[in-house]
Amino acid sequence: MNADSIDLESFSTTDAMVSELAKCWITRMNDRRHRPFRVALSGGRVAARFQQQAGQLAIQQRFDWTAIEFFWGDERCVPPDHSDSNFRAANEALLIPCGIPNGQIHRLRGELNPLEGARFAMEELARCCPLNEEGWPILDLVFLGMGEDGHVASLFPNTPTNQAYSRDWVIPVIGPKPPPQRLSLTYGVLAAAREVWVLASGADKGPALAASLAKNGNTPLAQLLKKRGKTLVATEKSLFSAM
Repeated sequence: MNADSIDLESFSTTDAMVSELAKCWITRMNDRRHRPFRVALSGGRVAARFQQQAGQLAIQQRFDWTAIEFFWGDERCVPPDHSDSNFRAANEALLIPCGIPNGQIHRLRGELNPLEGARFAMEELARCCPLNEEGWPILDLVFLGMGEDGHVASLFPNTPTNQAYSRDWVIPVIGPKPPPQRLSLTYGVLAAAREVWVLASGADKGPALAASLAKNGNTPLAQLLKKRGKTLVATEKSLFSAM
């Protein structure tokens, strides 16, 4: 692993991490408020806490969300009001409290047939995002969590290589935990993003983080880090004692 490709930041607690990164995110969007800013959200407990914190901060600052477009890194194949839906979590923590218009929300359609949902998502990306020289859609910022097995988005260690590295931008995936059917951005889209912030929290994830940062790491996160020029990996100090 090339250490120059990783911006590793550790915080005393998860609360400190989400609070500081929420401030950084609002600042980053303020810096680009005069053009569309395309962000992909993630799911999970830490993501929900981060989104809630960012929403509260934005309300306090009367942040103007006009130019912000929302996408997702992955989604479970469930209806949008299902308790397992990443969209529902973000909707309740951030989108509804901040009054984000539906036209700026481009959720992954987990209620559709997976192939149809992936096709719909790719059409949304093509309509809303510029493409880089290799033909990948460019998102301004992608938020990712990291699983205990080092997975990011819904790219797991057992995801077939021909799927994860497909030229398709969004793919159906079978995950190891219920509900197993997912939709996920592929490595090409994640690698093409202008910025990627990985939020890793929980001492039980220490081994996966160590494996991901190792020189010859082969976890999904490690594979992504190898494909990018720079990635922010934010974590809490307790993970280092478990590494």
